[in-house]
Amino acid sequence: MENYTYNSFTLQLEGLNVPKEYMYPAFLFFFFSYLFIIVANVSILVLIFIDKNLHQPMYLLFCNLSVSDIIGSTRIVPRLLVDMLRPPSERLISYYECVVQAFVSHLFGTTAHTVLMIMAFDRYVAICNPLRYSAIMTNKLLIKLTVSAWGVAFVLVGILLGLTIRLNRCRTLIMNPYCDNASLFKLSCESVFINNVYGLTFTVVLFTGSIGSMVLTYTKITVVCLTSKNKSLNSKALKTCSTHLVVYLIMIFSGSTIITLHRFPQYSDYRKLSAILFVIVPGSLNPIIYGIQSKEIQKFLFEIFRSKKCLK
Repeated sequence: MENYTYNSFTLQLEGLNVPKEYMYPAFLFFFFSYLFIIVANVSILVLIFIDKNLHQPMYLLFCNLSVSDIIGSTRIVPRLLVDMLRPPSERLISYYECVVQAFVSHLFGTTAHTVLMIMAFDRYVAICNPLRYSAIMTNKLLIKLTVSAWGVAFVLVGILLGLTIRLNRCRTLIMNPYCDNASLFKLSCESVFINNVYGLTFTVVLFTGSIGSMVLTYTKITVVCLTSKNKSLNSKALKTCSTHLVVYLIMIFSGSTIITLHRFPQYSDYRKLSAILFVIVPGSLNPIIYGIQSKEIQKFLFEIFRSKKCLK
């Protein structure tokens, strides 16, 4: 008979099952990946802040993505690194810390969708209504879009976790490298029907709204490009939209993989690895993709390196 510990405030994280011979290579990989995420995203934020040429809606909206990547990775990866060096019996976490970590991890994932949705709107206005772009994408609208992206994510995730913390707990083992909603409500021996319904609705609404907005936006952009004979406009549209689309596809593929693998307990090790890569891969690639594609960022970096050479 299984022993139950009701409403314990000390939980145990299962963590990653890494063979001993791969422990340190895996640790170093995650450590340097996290270091790169922080340095790259902070650098992008600093560049955008100090260079007035980058004070454009597209870059200001991208700041939201960098902030989200920094918060999400900082709340998850350092704790993971510490737990990797501990024996499984010592991977303990308080219930409240676990709830906060779950909230941040879901907020990070949800804001990735909402921010990319408003960035798609920005690209639509820039390409389909270039003459009215400045009049439409005002500072006031940028603030409203940013608040909406974070506000919607905050409310949706708040309800998601609120339905979970109401449940009584009879288990203490988190079957994941870090805390998330599914791992938390699996600690309960009560009915989680409402949680499953809301979780499914939450996912369907988020993915439908996200994918729907992308399809609608890019369909209209494609129509404009096909009917326009302006080669400069088409080239600009291809460059900026391909960047945005690549970032979106990386994020949607990573998120879908985790959601799918949650339904197959026999692939728990793959799910755990996917959960970590969901934090690391988009956070690492986002600044690279936007940095490589952006002429403004390239120009700014080139001037910095040139000035350093002159000083030498």
